[in-house]
Formats: sequence, C-alpha cells, structure tokens
Amino acid sequence: MLQLLNKTDNLAIVIHEIYGINQHMESFCKRLSDQGFDVICPNLLEREQPFDYSEEKIAYRNFMENMGFIEAVHKIKNILLTFKNKYKKIYLIGFSIGATVAWLCSEEDYLDGISMKCSNLLKYID
Repeated sequence: MLQLLNKTDNLAIVIHEIYGINQHMESFCKRLSDQGFDVICPNLLEREQPFDYSEEKIAYRNFMENMGFIEAVHKIKNILLTFKNKYKKIYLIGFSIGATVAWLCSEEDYLDGISMKCSNLLKYID
C-alpha cells in the first residue's frame, strides 16, 4: 500500500489499474499529495512488482484470478470504514479496473465524490 499522509482533512483513495502500483500511479498520488490531500493507494495485486504495460493480458488474468472485482470492492470498503471518521471528506479515484471498483463503491454514504476521469479530478473537488 502506498500512503502519503500530510495530516489533512481530505483523503483521496486511488485505486490502481490492472498493472499495480507502478510509476504512473506513484506520480499521480504524489500530485494529489502536493495538492494537500492525504493519499492511500492500496495494492490490489498483493505483489511487490507491478506489471509492465506490455503485459496487459497477463496482468488482467492475474487480477481476475487472484483478486477479482468482489474482493477488490470488499478491500476498498474496508479501507473506507477504517477512515470514514478520520476525515471530513473522502474521495475515490479509479483507473481502469480501479474505475469499476470505485463505481461499485460509489453508493457509500460517507463518500464525497468519485472520479473515473482523473484528468478532470481537481476541477470537481472543493
């Protein structure tokens, strides 16, 4: 799990794509942290090394066989429950399979927003 904690009132939970917590995810999380958010990016692959972009089929198969959407949603909802009383606002930001997971978690009452189009994220967060 990647955590960048600034001790702020706002938490962004970033849900990575099928490749895992790679350099792209780390850079995105750093940008959010630089904007004043606490950031958590859980490792849904439960492996240290992310997949390379050239390994798309292998990465997808690995996700579906070893995690799947039901388990990923369960994992994110547990994180939400852990942090719901510690932050004024909590946002989910999903990439690829993470976008689907974010959408499946979107009905939680204590969420202040979700984003599946990350290029527009900072425009929608107040």
